[in-house]
Amino acid sequence: MWGMGKTENKRAFEVLMDELRKLPGIGTRSAERIAFYLLREPAESSFGLADAIRKFKTDLKVCGVCGNVSEVDPCPICRDGSREKGVVLVVEQPSDIAMLEQTGSYKGMYHVLMGRLAPLDGIEAGDLNIEPLLERVRSGGVEEVILGMNPTLEGDGTAMYLAESLETMGVKVTRLARGMPAGSVLAGLSKTVLSDAIQSRSRV
Repeated sequence: MWGMGKTENKRAFEVLMDELRKLPGIGTRSAERIAFYLLREPAESSFGLADAIRKFKTDLKVCGVCGNVSEVDPCPICRDGSREKGVVLVVEQPSDIAMLEQTGSYKGMYHVLMGRLAPLDGIEAGDLNIEPLLERVRSGGVEEVILGMNPTLEGDGTAMYLAESLETMGVKVTRLARGMPAGSVLAGLSKTVLSDAIQSRSRV
């Protein structure tokens, strides 16, 4: 009996480790720390995490238009008839939209790439929502694409790639003003800085 329980516990630990290692940025050591943390925590805490993940996967959807995360598809922004349909602001992550919306300065549409180009990490154009963006432009109705990548090395590279892809499509391509501090991310900037960046965007 003792041997059976030990084997079953070991298997449960290994299964959890395997699942944790599938998460981006989580290696074996990080997976072990998380696993032992969950083991020490009260059962209610671990079950709460499991329920939150289950609810996340059940209730949240990816907007079929812009790629934002929402409880409905299309998302509320894409459903909003008062938004400027001809202007699309491209961002790296859904969290960037939340920050930009807080400024109240932008009334157009969005497109979420779900990351940025990072060849050294194996993230290429096909891994991002770039083709759906190009298809939106090809379909007509888009007059301006604003590149809202974070001002980092990878963000600049992604913006350059998109600008080159869009330049032959007859659409105006601009980028958020470079008043944003180099190396910063949208989620860490104040509403005032973001608002100024939107209003002072420049042609690429």
